Amino acid sequence: MPKNILLVEPNYYTQFVPVGLLKLSSYHKKMGDCTELIKGQGYPKKPPDVIYVTSLFTWAWQPVWDAVKYYKANFPSAKIILGGLYASLLPEHAALSGADEIHKGIVEEVEDLIPDYTLVPDWNGSIIFSSRGCNMNCGFCAVPILEGKLKCAKKSIKHLVWPEHTRIIFFDNNLLQNPHWRNIFDELEDLKMSVDFNQGLDARLITDEVAERMANLKIDSWIRLAYDARDRGKYVKRAIDNLSAVGIRKRRIMVYTLFNYNDTPSDFFERVKEILNWGVVCYPMRYEPIFALKKNEYISPNWNKERLGAVQRARRVIGYGGSFPPYEGLIKKFNTAKDFDEAFKLRLPKRG
Repeated sequence: MPKNILLVEPNYYTQFVPVGLLKLSSYHKKMGDCTELIKGQGYPKKPPDVIYVTSLFTWAWQPVWDAVKYYKANFPSAKIILGGLYASLLPEHAALSGADEIHKGIVEEVEDLIPDYTLVPDWNGSIIFSSRGCNMNCGFCAVPILEGKLKCAKKSIKHLVWPEHTRIIFFDNNLLQNPHWRNIFDELEDLKMSVDFNQGLDARLITDEVAERMANLKIDSWIRLAYDARDRGKYVKRAIDNLSAVGIRKRRIMVYTLFNYNDTPSDFFERVKEILNWGVVCYPMRYEPIFALKKNEYISPNWNKERLGAVQRARRVIGYGGSFPPYEGLIKKFNTAKDFDEAFKLRLPKRG
């Protein structure tokens, strides 16, 4: 007997469509079921038999609970299954939401299905995982807990591209660790579609060959790298040089710069200064504990509230879109500053 499946994305902010829910839609439609997608709290066209609720960051748990409570009250006979990032990281906390079932991790049955983009007709971008997991084991990252080592490495991604889309968005945690990355790049060249390596690329793996292959792609977004600790600097610099050597503009390269983790303000200042002098964009990333239930509350032992606030103010006042572009004035400010406090001190406006 066909079922009515309701797919719910809670009312938190995200710039992307809920790809996991869209894959579940494809799976259920293959089974003969009817599916419907709702953002936040709403009333479906048909009374649902099963309700899937997804989740995002752990600190965005309240909208998830609100959604579960709403649908539980309005459709008490429907089974509510809660999954996603928050549910996978904090299943015991998620269970307190009132959901009937907590699903941890990915849904293996839907992993190789193309998402059902008919539910989001205004969206123009095929979101693809060419692999899952990552062979690195960074302490600040949830991937080792959620997915473990690299797995599910695909040789081809063409079957995951929606015919009407003009963009391909990779959500791989470490795409260049996929042993079939050359095959993937071959397909991208053939498809001639815009490409966005959204989760970033591993600077250590951007060799001359990788850079040359990237230069042949139609990359319509930032090329994102990460400079999380000082010992990674040589790899980031080499990756930037390799990309620049094949004609990729440095202003198109963004380097995520972790702070408030195991670093010190002095260490962070030096990394920001290096990035700006390399001629690329620095994007400060404040560390949040993997299991945080509130955002921007954690302060590492090496930092304090005042210095964290100084970074945030500088991003707003002298940065652009939260980043530090390699403007001549910014480079000069950081190069002439004697320490973190001087670099992030903002001039007060002159009074008339």
